[in-house]
Amino acid sequence: MSDTPRLDWPSRRDPPPDWRRGAAAVAALSFDVDAETPILAVDERYATHLSTMSHQAYGPRVGIPRILELLARLEVRSTFFFPGATVERWPDALSAVLEAGHEVALHSHRHVPLVQLSPDEQRADLERGLAALAAHGVTPAGYRAPLWQQTRYTLDLLAEYGIRWDSSLMDDDRPYVIDPGAGRPALAELPVHWSLDDWEQYAFVPEPDIGQNIELPRKVLELWTGELEAMRATGSLCLICCHPFLTGRPSRLRNVERFVEFARGLGDVELLTCGEVAARVLDDPAPS
Repeated sequence: MSDTPRLDWPSRRDPPPDWRRGAAAVAALSFDVDAETPILAVDERYATHLSTMSHQAYGPRVGIPRILELLARLEVRSTFFFPGATVERWPDALSAVLEAGHEVALHSHRHVPLVQLSPDEQRADLERGLAALAAHGVTPAGYRAPLWQQTRYTLDLLAEYGIRWDSSLMDDDRPYVIDPGAGRPALAELPVHWSLDDWEQYAFVPEPDIGQNIELPRKVLELWTGELEAMRATGSLCLICCHPFLTGRPSRLRNVERFVEFARGLGDVELLTCGEVAARVLDDPAPS
């Protein structure tokens, strides 16, 4: 008998062949409104570290208004992922995103990696996050796991609670369909990758160690535009993940503008929200 561990892969299938609607590639901008949650998920004692908390509060306090102004000027709709705890601490940030007409998805409740939680704890975290959004009239169709760390059970939970798409896995650069089984509806998976995330480029906090990098924005722009240009040959989804406490800084936010300008200048790339991509993957009516 083999001692090789069995990988618990979900059943998956390709999306409809026309999901790109003739575009060479599709790009999407997403923003994870983490605020203080990644720090407090490490240890709640950091709640008394005012400098560290202020570093995270920059996101909802300053980054969100600037990002929304830029997106309005560019006429681009994006997807904002909110942890439930961020909604409870910064309800005005959620209201501003909704008023600007952007899509809102769930990013757990406390930003604790799901691989560290029992099934019951995962369920409780999902329910708390959904309840935090529901208190503001939001029923999210999409989900992103904290730190992109989830388990097979996570996918079962998402399907059980009516979530239609996830953006946490990395086994493709094109979207696909997950069949959770047990008669539950299919999920669209919108794959991500560390190279398209601003966290690995910009995150620096002395304690706790959530990153030790402060890269030049021009390097990040070269990385993202180079990936998008290459994805035109592979028919891929270039899903950019930004954090308002990082990319909300002026020179970094300018990167977002230049990325959008580059994508539009290619002439064969479509910019969509995550929900719009998922609707095509599932062959559903387009979300409003």
